[in-house]
Amino acid sequence: MVISDGVKFDIRDLNIWFGPAHVLRQVSMSIRPNEILSVIGPSNSGKTTFLRTLNRLNDTERYFKRSGEIIFEDKEIRKFDPEVLRQKVGMVFALPLSLPLSIFENVAYGMRMHGKKNKKDLSNRVEKALLEAYLWEEVKDRLSESAFKLSGGQQQRLCIARTLAVEPDVILFDEPCSGLDPISTAKVEDAMVKLKKDYTIVLVTNNVKQAARVGDRTAFFLSGELIELNNTDKIFTVPKDKRTDDYIRGKFG
Repeated sequence: MVISDGVKFDIRDLNIWFGPAHVLRQVSMSIRPNEILSVIGPSNSGKTTFLRTLNRLNDTERYFKRSGEIIFEDKEIRKFDPEVLRQKVGMVFALPLSLPLSIFENVAYGMRMHGKKNKKDLSNRVEKALLEAYLWEEVKDRLSESAFKLSGGQQQRLCIARTLAVEPDVILFDEPCSGLDPISTAKVEDAMVKLKKDYTIVLVTNNVKQAARVGDRTAFFLSGELIELNNTDKIFTVPKDKRTDDYIRGKFG
């Protein structure tokens, strides 16, 4: 099954259940290369479930079941080894998950797990990842220090660097700025905008202003359904569905 060069993911009739709970219903959409797709919606709308499905993290849940297709690199994601898929489709979580290691070893961790041992290659890739995550200038003289000495915003960018170091094709962001101050949030957003030149980004956020600032397109989920997907400027100015307009205006959620 072949998808066009203009599509990174092709999602067809996706349904997700956790036990008897039908969490996502008949979701069909595409994700394009080198875009930031913002995913918005109130709590329990299925946003994070959708995100975690793209790299099979939901597969680890005991009562998870899905139907429909998710095509990535011309094949259904169930045909990928999960670890191979998660290297290609990395994820940054809401809370920074720094490891009890040095700043350098936090970034190098994934590379070492995938068998990379050459010191020069590791050093070059760590530096590149920290530069891409807008953290290098702040830590270049502190690489041997514990990552726990970094601020919350710095730790989140460190986690972004750790994801980038294994050279994924897609980066999934699940509320990456939910616990950050405005300055740290701006740095993470700046990094995302620059990163889309080389990566495809899917951003789940409860901050509609953030979705409007960085998203090329925006998807609005409600009660497990994809209500609307369009260019971000159109979603925020002339939405087709009244529920989208009501959510953006803060009438619910």
